[in-house]
Amino acid sequence: MKTSTKRAVAAVFGAALAATTVATAAVASPAASTGDGPQRANAGKHVLLLSVDGLHQSDLDWYVTTHPSSALATLVGHGTSYTNAQTPVPSDSFPGMVGQVTGGNPGTTGVYYDDTWNRKLLPAGTTNCATATPGAEVAYTEGADRNPDALDAGQGLAGLPNSILQMTGNAASLLDPSQLPVDPATCKPVYPHEYLKVNTVFEVAKQAGLRTAWSDKHVAYDILNGPSGTGIDDLFAPEINSAASIAGFKGDWTKDNAATQQYDSYKVQAVLNEIEGNDHSGARAVGEPSVFGMNFQSVSTAEKLPTSDGLAGGYLADGVTPGPLLSKALDFVDAQVGKLSAAIAKTPDAKKTTVILSAKHGQSPMEPSALKRVDDGPIVDGLNAAWRAAGNTGDLVAFSTNDDVMQLWLTVHTQAAADFAKHYLLTHSAAGNDITKAPITVQASGLATVYAGSQVAEYFHAAASDERTPDIFGLVQHGVVYTGGKGKIAEHGGADAQDRHVPIVVSGGTDSGASSVSAPVETTQIAPTILRALGLDANALQAVKIEGTQVLPQR
Repeated sequence: MKTSTKRAVAAVFGAALAATTVATAAVASPAASTGDGPQRANAGKHVLLLSVDGLHQSDLDWYVTTHPSSALATLVGHGTSYTNAQTPVPSDSFPGMVGQVTGGNPGTTGVYYDDTWNRKLLPAGTTNCATATPGAEVAYTEGADRNPDALDAGQGLAGLPNSILQMTGNAASLLDPSQLPVDPATCKPVYPHEYLKVNTVFEVAKQAGLRTAWSDKHVAYDILNGPSGTGIDDLFAPEINSAASIAGFKGDWTKDNAATQQYDSYKVQAVLNEIEGNDHSGARAVGEPSVFGMNFQSVSTAEKLPTSDGLAGGYLADGVTPGPLLSKALDFVDAQVGKLSAAIAKTPDAKKTTVILSAKHGQSPMEPSALKRVDDGPIVDGLNAAWRAAGNTGDLVAFSTNDDVMQLWLTVHTQAAADFAKHYLLTHSAAGNDITKAPITVQASGLATVYAGSQVAEYFHAAASDERTPDIFGLVQHGVVYTGGKGKIAEHGGADAQDRHVPIVVSGGTDSGASSVSAPVETTQIAPTILRALGLDANALQAVKIEGTQVLPQR
């Protein structure tokens, strides 16, 4: 679940690469050639992309070492591991997944988080666009569902949860238009796929006549369809934050790891059906997709929950060894990967199938002693009060999204206002609590670095006029998690090394042994690698051309 504190105060294989992080790299120009030929796919080739959300490289290393006969160990043992891979910043699910299928970072894709502010769009529900004031929350979360509490997002299926595979593969049809921001030019709702600035691997594959499929946690993952809105033939997106009753639990499924595993199992079954050549429901023969996959939620919730199912969440005191709940979640994911691998092995195209394993994001802090829970509400309130005390009218903060990062959009979009906010944040302390729930105080609002105004645009290599970038982008001190409660032990969304250092494993049906690449790479390189594996031109991706994103280097 995306559990950030949000406050609306107003209204396989290619040339080697020396990859750089979004914080320091200049956008490459011109785009480096991948050497691909015509836009023509190789017959029978498939790519299965798996995102194990929350999975660190260290988690995979630990699991493979302690479970040498596991499915994950087999995947690593017959593929190339990129052991120095990083996600985009912010390390949130939305920019993380978008990066994997576009090849772009947020400054290029326009996707900074799943819940943001846009200075030019109009608020959801606006009908009189001629008189409406620009500035709107862009919430592509469970809140955009027809029914956020329903596993089928409001489709109205009978017999849930057992009937969930009957859910439509047209996820966009289950979005509630009244919850979407409005385009002032057309006075129509802006759907997630329309918000994305660049195309996706799914669109490129479709243009080449290939079938595509994906499964994710909200119907707002319609964004992966790309600007055309038609990139994914079969998008199965049951709602992870549903409150559907199951045996032994009622409530948000992210609050119970067993419920999260049950949720993930539905998506695994959908992918198994697709491997067999059917749609996600298993009811209609359509042929195995050429590019398809899913995300897992089970590891992520096991990292964040203090306890679940009678087991302690997170890591042991060393900050490396998974605790009992997380270890169980890793066992679950391993078993599911085993099922998928076994199903692929039975297909006639098994040797033409590439499996790519990675993660949208990691999680921090891993070491329990580093946790500092900080309530960001009083921080924002204090900033607003200081702004008014300085002789200004109204609140300064229009909107904020804070997990283990602080992002503020201001009502006054000037460098002076951003500098005022930056100064306040860095000169004020904040109250919090540690892993034992004992009170603590953090300096500088819990922040280590604050970018303000034009510094934010520079950080993201975005235009200064970009209506999407925050006015304040704050990187937290290690271990700080913004939350008003005491029920969270980790989070993601920032630039902490533990948020960003995730695995990439590329395993092909003809790979006979393990290899490892220690050169720094980014998960954005997964996108051109997918197209190369399918025999398609990586430069057909707009973000690849803009940023010069390279195919992952050969072993």
